[in-house]
Amino acid sequence: MKKLQLFGFSILSGILLFAAWPVSPLTFLIFVAFVPLLFVADQTKKRNQFFGYSFITLIIWNASTTWWIWNSTDVGSIAAITANALLMCLPWWGYFTFKNKFGKRIGYISLISFWMLFEYIHLNWQLTWPWLTIGNVFASYPSWIQWYEYTGVSGGTLWVLIVNILLFELFEKSKRSILYKGIVIVVISLPFVISTLISIFHSDSPQQDEKNNVLIIQPNIDPYQKFESVSIPQQIEKLIALTEKEIDSSTKLILWPETALAAGVVQNETQHTAVYQPVFDLANRHPNITLLTGIEDFKTYGTSKETATARKTPEGMYYDAFNSAVVVKANEPLQFYNKSKLVPGVESLPTFLNFMSPLFEHFGGTTGGYGRDTAAMAFHVNNNPYIAAPIICYESIYGEYVTEYVKRGANILTIVTNDGWWGNTPGHQQHLQYARLRAIETRRYVARSANTGISAVIDDKGNILTTLPWDKAAFIKYNIPVLSRETFYVRFGDYLYKIASLIAVLLLAWNLLLYIKPKLARKN
Repeated sequence: MKKLQLFGFSILSGILLFAAWPVSPLTFLIFVAFVPLLFVADQTKKRNQFFGYSFITLIIWNASTTWWIWNSTDVGSIAAITANALLMCLPWWGYFTFKNKFGKRIGYISLISFWMLFEYIHLNWQLTWPWLTIGNVFASYPSWIQWYEYTGVSGGTLWVLIVNILLFELFEKSKRSILYKGIVIVVISLPFVISTLISIFHSDSPQQDEKNNVLIIQPNIDPYQKFESVSIPQQIEKLIALTEKEIDSSTKLILWPETALAAGVVQNETQHTAVYQPVFDLANRHPNITLLTGIEDFKTYGTSKETATARKTPEGMYYDAFNSAVVVKANEPLQFYNKSKLVPGVESLPTFLNFMSPLFEHFGGTTGGYGRDTAAMAFHVNNNPYIAAPIICYESIYGEYVTEYVKRGANILTIVTNDGWWGNTPGHQQHLQYARLRAIETRRYVARSANTGISAVIDDKGNILTTLPWDKAAFIKYNIPVLSRETFYVRFGDYLYKIASLIAVLLLAWNLLLYIKPKLARKN
C-alpha cells in the first residue's frame, strides 16, 4: 500500500479519537478509532516506519484534545503534547514487534497489556499525565458505565481496546462466522446491559437530607489578575458576601475554590493573620458551619532541609510552599491537607529533570516544586455530618487515589479547583466531566467549587444535578445526602491495570529470554 494511504489512515485514527473525546457527543466513535491504525500496522513492514505512523495518530489526538494547555504555558504545552504522544507510541511499537514475531493473537494481547501498563505507569510516575486515559472517554455518558464501581476507568480502557481489535478483524475479513459476529455484538452490548441492570437495582437514590445542606461558592476571580486588579482583602470580602447571602440553619458545609485564600502565610500562623480575620469572624458568626477552602501557604524548617522539595531563602532558611485545603470551624483547630498529586512542570519537577529547572521556571513552572502530603486524608469535624475529601484540582482525575479519601472515612467528595488558567476552552469542561467518573467509582456525591466555573453537584450515579455557568459569580445550595457504602473499586483499586501490567512484564521477559537463549547456547 502506498505511503500516502497509510499516512491518511494514521490521520483518520487521530481524527476519530478527537471526535470521540469529551465533550463531543460522538463518543461511540471510540469503538472504531484505533481500527485505521491497526490497519496501518498490518500494512507496514518496518518498525521505525510504523512508529512514525503511530506518532501521527497520537500527536493529532493529544494536540486536538489538550491544546488548551497553551493558555497557561505556550512552550510548555508543546513539550507536554509532544512528549505524551511519543510515550503513547511505545505500546504500539511493542504491539507491532510482538505481532510480527509471534503472530496476531500474541500481538493483540501485547497491545492491550502494554497500553494498560503505560496508563498505569502514567498514573503513578513523576511525569504523570493521565488526562487521556482511554477509559475517561465515557465521562459524559455515565449511564453507559455504572460498572465502573467495579473496575474504574481501566475497565473502560480494556473494553475499548477489545472492541477495536474485534471490529478490525471483522472489517478485515468480512466473511467471519456467525459465532464471531455474535461475540462482537455481545462484547459491545454486554457492558451497556450490565450498566442498565446496575441502574435498575440501584434505582432508589438516597433522599435529600433536608436538615443538612452544602453551600458552594463560585467567586469568578480572574486568576491572571488575582494579585493585580483585586486585592486579597477584596477577594475575601467577595467570597464572604456571596456566602452570607445563602447561609441558613441547615447549612453544614461551605465550599470555596482552590487558592481562595492566597496571602501565602505560614500554616501555623494562619489563624493569627490579619488579612484572614474576616474568614474566622464568619465562622464565629455561624458556629454550626464548616468552611472548606483552598489556601496557599508554607512551612518553615529553619536551617535544615527536612524535605526533598524544600526551598532555600537567601538567608539560608528552608521552607516548603503548598497548594492546600483547610477547614475552618468556630472553636476548633484548623486542619490542613497539602495537595499530593502535583501538575508536572508547573507544580513539580521530576527529580531526573532537575537540570532543566531554569527552563521550567521560564515557561511558567517552579524550580523548587511545591511540597506535598504523602497520602490522602478526610476532614472529620465535630458535629458535622459531612466528612469531606479535600480533593484539589488535578487530583480529581486519579481514580485509585480518590478512593484513599473514602477509605479514610470521606462520605462526600469535595473538589476545589481553579480552571480559569485555561480560559473558556474544553479543558474546564473535560475536568468537570471526569469528576462524574469519581462519583460512580466511589458511589459518593461530588460537590465541586471552581473559581471561574464550572461548579456543580454530582450524584452517586455520575449525574450532574445542578451546575453554574462559566464566568459567573454565583452559588449553589444543595441538600446532599451522606453515603457510606464501600464499592468493589474502593476496596481493590486498579486491579485490572495490575493484572495487565503483570502480563506485559511476562511477555517482555519471555521475549528477552528467547533473545538471550541462543547467545547463551553459543557460549556453552
